[in-house]
Amino acid sequence: MSNTQSIQPIRVAIAGLGAIGKSLAKTLAGGSVPGVVLTAVSAKNHDQAELFAATLAHPVKVLNIDELEQHADLVVECAPAALLPDIVGPFLRAKKQAIVLSVGALLSHPELIVLAKQQGATLRVPTGALIGLDAMIAAAEGTIHSVRMVTRKPPGGLAGAPYLIDHHVNLDGLTEPLKVFTGNAREAAKGFPANLNVVVALALAGIGPEQTTLEIWADPTVVRNTHTIVVDSDAAKFTMTMENIPSDNPKTGRIVSQSVVALLRKMTSSFKIGT
Repeated sequence: MSNTQSIQPIRVAIAGLGAIGKSLAKTLAGGSVPGVVLTAVSAKNHDQAELFAATLAHPVKVLNIDELEQHADLVVECAPAALLPDIVGPFLRAKKQAIVLSVGALLSHPELIVLAKQQGATLRVPTGALIGLDAMIAAAEGTIHSVRMVTRKPPGGLAGAPYLIDHHVNLDGLTEPLKVFTGNAREAAKGFPANLNVVVALALAGIGPEQTTLEIWADPTVVRNTHTIVVDSDAAKFTMTMENIPSDNPKTGRIVSQSVVALLRKMTSSFKIGT
């Protein structure tokens, strides 16, 4: 008889069933990540969520946001940024874990980072669309002199952004690239909450949101969300360009869902590659 104690799987809840949440739910319910089991989902439209849940490979509970913590060890936040505190707060207070996709909202709610530390809970930000995040984290152990990012997105991927509405920027019928924003990561997160989580992750890993600068272009000549990042540090100078295929939601890259899966897989693996 083996003395090896069985390891309990990580029970995962998904808050938000947009393009990313649905993709992630299908993958986890299909058993693609050993040691991880999807137990619950939540969405604004409960009836549609029930219909979607019925298509998954195994039954999961469809709950309200405030009920998720009772049924999971970890929540993956895939919802509108405004809901971030309501989603992750209960998990942090219960000394559990949360994976945050609305990274920009953390700049408006730094108390969540403090709460995680106070409670011994864990907030995790996946790499997502940010190539070279490991290199940035390593560079931050030394001195980073500058971080600059240029983002180009099809106009539809920027539609509805508060910054564009406030500044009366109309992208309808755009035929050539248009620079719609220049500023820092904090300003970008406020003006483009559904688009620029990548630059906030970059800023939090590096020299902070005020020192991380950004240009945003609405570009009808591109079909992929394109990010070019230039980092100058005392250890290395590096340039990264990534072209992400949009998901069913043009504001978000398909690789974001895959990044969450990779993070969950790394959490349960005995062999881990990367910082």
